[in-house]
Amino acid sequence: MTGAASVRPHVSDDTDRGVLDLRTRRLLEAPLMPTLVRLAAPNILVMIVQTSIGLIETYFVATLGTDALAGMALVFPVVMLVQMFSAGGMGGGIQSAVSRTLGAGRREEAGLLAWHASALGIGLGVLTSLIALPFGPSLYAMMGGTGGSLMAATAYANVVLGGAVLVWLFNALAAVIRGTGNMALPAVVTCVGAVVLIPLSPALISGWGPLPKLGIVGGGVAFVAYYAVGSAIFAGYLWSWRGVLRPGRRLPRLTWAPSREILRIGVLSGIASMTSNVTVIASTAFVGAAGPAAVAGYGTSARLEYLLVPLVFGLGSPIAAIVGTALGAGDRARARQAALTGAIFAGALTELIGLVSAVYPGAWLGLFGHDPAMLAIGSLYLRVVGPFYGFFGAGLALYFAAQGAGRVGWPLAASLLRMGVALGGAWAAAALGLGLVGTFAALSAGFITMGLVNAAAFARGRMFPHDPADRQSLTPLPLAPAAGAVARR
Repeated sequence: MTGAASVRPHVSDDTDRGVLDLRTRRLLEAPLMPTLVRLAAPNILVMIVQTSIGLIETYFVATLGTDALAGMALVFPVVMLVQMFSAGGMGGGIQSAVSRTLGAGRREEAGLLAWHASALGIGLGVLTSLIALPFGPSLYAMMGGTGGSLMAATAYANVVLGGAVLVWLFNALAAVIRGTGNMALPAVVTCVGAVVLIPLSPALISGWGPLPKLGIVGGGVAFVAYYAVGSAIFAGYLWSWRGVLRPGRRLPRLTWAPSREILRIGVLSGIASMTSNVTVIASTAFVGAAGPAAVAGYGTSARLEYLLVPLVFGLGSPIAAIVGTALGAGDRARARQAALTGAIFAGALTELIGLVSAVYPGAWLGLFGHDPAMLAIGSLYLRVVGPFYGFFGAGLALYFAAQGAGRVGWPLAASLLRMGVALGGAWAAAALGLGLVGTFAALSAGFITMGLVNAAAFARGRMFPHDPADRQSLTPLPLAPAAGAVARR
């Protein structure tokens, strides 16, 4: 296995593994499978908790009536889009930059990245609010909002998207911490926050005790409060120097180069993340031609696909951290081994879920309803598409590995091809009169395409630098003038 010593000319003088912090050394040297499982466990817990929070909040909003529930449903896709970009897209870029810089032994530089990540989070959060608040009501109306539901959507969005800067900052700081290999703190903050948020949300919605009755706005206030407190905890941890990083206590002069490195990965990752949503939304339109029961059946069964994404994200974040750190240290063999191990694990796990759902579709669909037509169409989807979930899981794991390497071009191409194959095939199935079986077969072909393209890119070495001299992913990020002096204060 290629060691750090063999590439010392390409990294700084303090990269000897004897002087690297313990957490970074574990990413570079600990057995892969136990390390992946140990790091993935808290992330998967976070995904489960966050999903539960959304379901519980929806339950309490439903007590306000149909208009409130519909209003929240109209805003939900926009909130998910913000989450997707800030956590999966830009967060991936931040985590990749931090892990690669730490792997190269440039701790001072990595500390400066915390400032740049915070600045990007604040800037993009403000931009989100400036776009979402004035144009949101028109969007909700286009999505079918009228009367009370439109009023409820606007009121909820004014609070949630008005505080978008807190969502962006929370996910930016969490990504910085994950980039150091610390998956536990974001998990603890999320779980403890959920314990507080679950009772706070209904208390503000319904006006428990001395708290005011805010209706649907109360759910938004609780949501924003959660991200505000979480951001404060993450910032306190980073700037108290309790972790690996030592960001300067005073704001340094920020430069474009580190932000450009984050954006280079983050923007492309965000686009790749969006393709799953676009594919499901467009596929719903094709399925909808068969009537409301078909929409209900497909929508219910496709929820399982949505659960696979956070499940693989729980594993993908540690994959990205190990890959980025290993490449930063010049250990390409370790990076490839981590990517391959993670892809096999994710592929096997999602394939098992897909096969079980195909054999026992009623176990999942029965959680949401018992309408015979819905169950029949949902079962058809799971039997046709479920056996190919493994391609999706393995391809998504390799996407995270490429994110850690700072090379997301091929995963982006794979995601776009998946969308093209799935939607193009669904269109052809409709034109040829192949019915829902043809549509669902096209969705399966999309999963296969994504998995095979990412696997081919990995096998041919396109996701990682061919050797340490290829510096696309390993070039040091320039420090701002006098950043070293700031960091030592």
